Amino acid sequence: MQMSGNHGRFTNPWAHKGHGLADILRWKLGGLLKRQKKPKPDAVALPQSIKLDAASLQAPADESWRATWLGHSSFLVQSRTVSLLIDPIFTDYCSPVPLPQLRRKTATPCRVADLPKIDAVLLTHSHYDHLDIQTLRQLGTETRLITPQGHAHWLAKKGFRNVTELPWHGVHAISDEVTITATPAQHFTARSLWDRDLGHWCGWLIQDANSKLWHAGDTGYCPAFHEIGERHGPIDFGMIPIGAYDPRDIMQAMHMNPEEAVEAFLESRCRRAVAMHWGTFKLTDEPMGEPPLRLSAALEARNIAAEKFIAGHIGQSWEIPRS
Repeated sequence: MQMSGNHGRFTNPWAHKGHGLADILRWKLGGLLKRQKKPKPDAVALPQSIKLDAASLQAPADESWRATWLGHSSFLVQSRTVSLLIDPIFTDYCSPVPLPQLRRKTATPCRVADLPKIDAVLLTHSHYDHLDIQTLRQLGTETRLITPQGHAHWLAKKGFRNVTELPWHGVHAISDEVTITATPAQHFTARSLWDRDLGHWCGWLIQDANSKLWHAGDTGYCPAFHEIGERHGPIDFGMIPIGAYDPRDIMQAMHMNPEEAVEAFLESRCRRAVAMHWGTFKLTDEPMGEPPLRLSAALEARNIAAEKFIAGHIGQSWEIPRS
């Protein structure tokens, strides 16, 4: 079950605490003074941004796949025959207007022009830090876009015609060798005050005959991870969010903290994973450098080797060998 009877709006199919505009306003306005007094050790803990050139980005993967973190939740995922972008955002602000507090804190590792020919862009949902119209227009309005349900009409009004929508568990062939599957996630969508949950949200499973890669999307901790592990595990390489989690009473339903991310890693049966959704934009109250420190502690507490789930550098690439 994906869509409720609430005027065609999408919902999460399990119970969880919600939030509304009043909650957000209380957080942003009522907590302003408290946050001004809170220590902010962000500057010493931001991830490095490794500069990438066009030659390295356009070279085919040496192994089965290569995944390159482009910052926030953006990845370039490449095999020898296919290049995919996930949630690309190359602009300076993750907001409809250039709000100083939502300016990018770490540089992109490359330009859009440096990227190889992109076979498809996978979009997890419509929030500004995941669906960036300026970046999509730089890629070209004929670019093949794959989205969860409910986004094609809106994207068509923006000039994009090559859009494929998938329901949860829907499968789509990118090529003769590569398929993608929309996986469940716990979140919401909105571009304004008037369109909340008119589009759906998801993660993406990418697979060929030899390997499985999974981008969890933007998500709170939820029963979906066990289901994903049962349906698709073991997964060779996961991309799992660890940031934007405080204050917990507001963020718990939509963003995992690092401890929950470790549980998602285990339940989805990932062999290894990299952390995303941290170190790029200041979205919430926790210091920007805190998520990888808590991730490290959570892995140690669960007796998981640190190299199994790492918080890397922006611009870093990982080769995923054949399984």
